[in-house]
Amino acid sequence: MKNDGQKTVRLPSIVEAFLPIITMVCLMVYVFNFSDGGYDAAHMPLVIAICVACIVGGICGHSFSDMLEGIIERLTATLEAILILLTVGLLISSFMISGTIPAVIYYGLKLLTPQLFLPVGCMLIAVVSLACGSSWTATGTIGIAFMTIGVGLGISPALTAGMVISGAYVGDKFSPLSDTTNLASGVSGTGLFDHVTAMVSTTGPVFIISLILYTILGSRIDVVNYDPSIAQGIEDSLAANFNLNPLVLLPIAVIVAVCILRVPGLPGVIISVVTGVLFAVIFQGHHNVAEIFSVLHYGPSVETGNEFVDKALAKGGMDHQMWTVNLILLAVSFGGALEKCGSVERIFGNVKHKIHTVGGLVFATMLTSIFCDAAMCDQFLGIGVPAPLYDNKYDELGLARNMLSRTLEDAGTLWACMFPWTACGAYQSGILGMNPFVYFPFAFVNLLNPIYACLTAFMGRNIFWADGAYTNVFGKTTMRKAAKAPEEAHKYALAQLEKLRAEGKAPKVNA
Repeated sequence: MKNDGQKTVRLPSIVEAFLPIITMVCLMVYVFNFSDGGYDAAHMPLVIAICVACIVGGICGHSFSDMLEGIIERLTATLEAILILLTVGLLISSFMISGTIPAVIYYGLKLLTPQLFLPVGCMLIAVVSLACGSSWTATGTIGIAFMTIGVGLGISPALTAGMVISGAYVGDKFSPLSDTTNLASGVSGTGLFDHVTAMVSTTGPVFIISLILYTILGSRIDVVNYDPSIAQGIEDSLAANFNLNPLVLLPIAVIVAVCILRVPGLPGVIISVVTGVLFAVIFQGHHNVAEIFSVLHYGPSVETGNEFVDKALAKGGMDHQMWTVNLILLAVSFGGALEKCGSVERIFGNVKHKIHTVGGLVFATMLTSIFCDAAMCDQFLGIGVPAPLYDNKYDELGLARNMLSRTLEDAGTLWACMFPWTACGAYQSGILGMNPFVYFPFAFVNLLNPIYACLTAFMGRNIFWADGAYTNVFGKTTMRKAAKAPEEAHKYALAQLEKLRAEGKAPKVNA
């Protein structure tokens, strides 16, 4: 309890803390299951939940100005992501009218077979995502193309969407350009590349497992039911309406180039948009400025006579992104209100004192991250909120800070796209054309990564220690370079690790 001037502020009771969350969840359940299609968006439940969170804050002594301050603080931190989201809408449209995405679909249908489509597609999307550092950009460009290729090859859209999500998030997690990758390392107080190294230890094996699963599923696709006329119809329609010269694939190389040169996200996307527009003028004959403006603003209107092509290419446009932007604004506002009124601190503040094992700590961190994803509706909060709650506990158990950053991403980032009402879930759902609950069972990387990380931690494997030691999945502990950490925290963690080793509670380095 604290006294702010003449105002006494306290933490909410456990009932008060859960009230805004229960309100939101109940309204979400109603909207998505019992509204009979009368309303099927997450926006209004979030509006009401924000009001409830503000009321709880008021009951606990916060003024409306305090609550508004918490909301605005979170919105300010998200503005760059919102601007990038709007420009991604421009990027998708420019890549449509330039012929880039149509060409990817065209050549993909010619080169890929139903058996190879899933594993090869997952690897290709991962490469694009790695290069641009954004799962959103990868799904919004090449991901759309692969969704159409999958239809042409007779593969389940849900399975294709799961593959697209898996590839996009693998690349995102391995990329030093990714916003969540930088956020996780930053809030954990560790180095960017220390964090990427730690991410490889969980996402790498899970990616291999996922490729094996996609290969097995691909080999079992019933080719008898494959109708080549669908693929041929898509190819013919694209060839009749676009100049599919291989040169129109070059805008993808531009995305890769701006990322290699480490151009910041927003300017990088703008450069790619301009490239797409130039290619539309040069190769597709779009010379009417008003027409180009219209496509960039409202999205392309394609009428080729082929329903698959028309549906696939009617994506993008800045205006099309506004539904998602509205949802993000409301989701982040709710997260800010929930954090300001003290709900998060009340619910999780005392959990860490009951944790005494690495496996238990990893599990608690993941559970908190996923809770923040689902309840606060934003993956940035799923990473940023748990970090200060648990960082000293990682030090207490002699762990490296990149162990914390890895755990935050294993759950907070990879499961954020599972919930339809989060920013990630809403965006990916809009791009892929289906509810996240439909595709998530097939997004093997996202689904399995937290499970793999948690199981290995409970087994005392795959652990990074404060002094640079690493215990691999076979239980062998070898010395590596110590991950970056705040100086005082690092000294404390080293002392704790030495104590735990003396007590036989932490492994010694193998000779």
